[in-house]
Amino acid sequence: MARRICVSALLAFITATIPGGLSLAAQNRRATPAAHGDADKRDLHGIWSFATLTPLERPAEFAGREFLTEAESAAWERQLRARNDADDREAIAGTKRDVDLAYNDAWWDRGKSVVGTRRTSLIVDPKDGRVPPLTAEGKKRFEDYGGFSGRGGFDGPEDRSLWERCIANNSMPRLPTGYNNHVQIVQTPQAVSLTYEMIHETRVVPLDGRPHLNENVRQILGDSRGRWEGNTLVVDVTNFSDRSNFRGSSRNLHLIERYTRVDAETLLYQFTIDDPTTFTRSWSGELPMARVEGPTYEYACHEGNYGLTGILAGARVKERAAAATRSTQSK
Repeated sequence: MARRICVSALLAFITATIPGGLSLAAQNRRATPAAHGDADKRDLHGIWSFATLTPLERPAEFAGREFLTEAESAAWERQLRARNDADDREAIAGTKRDVDLAYNDAWWDRGKSVVGTRRTSLIVDPKDGRVPPLTAEGKKRFEDYGGFSGRGGFDGPEDRSLWERCIANNSMPRLPTGYNNHVQIVQTPQAVSLTYEMIHETRVVPLDGRPHLNENVRQILGDSRGRWEGNTLVVDVTNFSDRSNFRGSSRNLHLIERYTRVDAETLLYQFTIDDPTTFTRSWSGELPMARVEGPTYEYACHEGNYGLTGILAGARVKERAAAATRSTQSK
């Protein structure tokens, strides 16, 4: 996370994968428009931050409250910043929360404020701001995947999530996490490229009207096809693989994304999730992104991390303890 992305390598990738792609240097030389006219509203290029303290789902304390007042929002921000302060160890030393926070506060980048609309959740539909109930099939898949942690089993490294193994972030749509909350967008008339700071993955979204891939072809980030509706880029995403997983979603997930340039400094990201094999109804959310100068940073992760060794070793210890208990009870 602390090492800068190799610009030359990123440039080579972008120019190789986007027809007629502009160089990254040329993209970055384009100044932010002084006035946001009609010609700028389809200009999505730049680095955008989606870090925010606003949670995906509405907390129980704000049940029935879609928005907060300015004073309530400021008080909530102070509360969330204090709760997330990883340097405040005195009161939590030796607890699970102490372990969960893991790194010093300097390593975290959750954002310092809630969204500007002062919404109590990123979910806008249903109106309760909560993810709809799971179907019976969805519940089983969610539990098999390891719940919200999405970690999987402990028999071997292949049972752990692709994210934990530093292979891919297999969750779509992309929502705020603890750090690396940036996306860099480069566009041409033929395609739009989105490079995520988290695990430095790149999605290339064709705009030429080509059909989706054959349904037998499945991809971790799905198959994206874009089109313009007025000044909004609409991205239709299908063909997810069995290794894709968003809160228990299946390969039948259908994701619709909308990117709208609100002004020179704001990009509104909206998404709708439809997966009848997982959720009892479709649901939607929105997240304003702020334009930042950057740079983006490398997600310096590797599959051979010592944490994974510790996790699997710990599982073996628990297995031996359980076997010893069974042996004693059988005597």
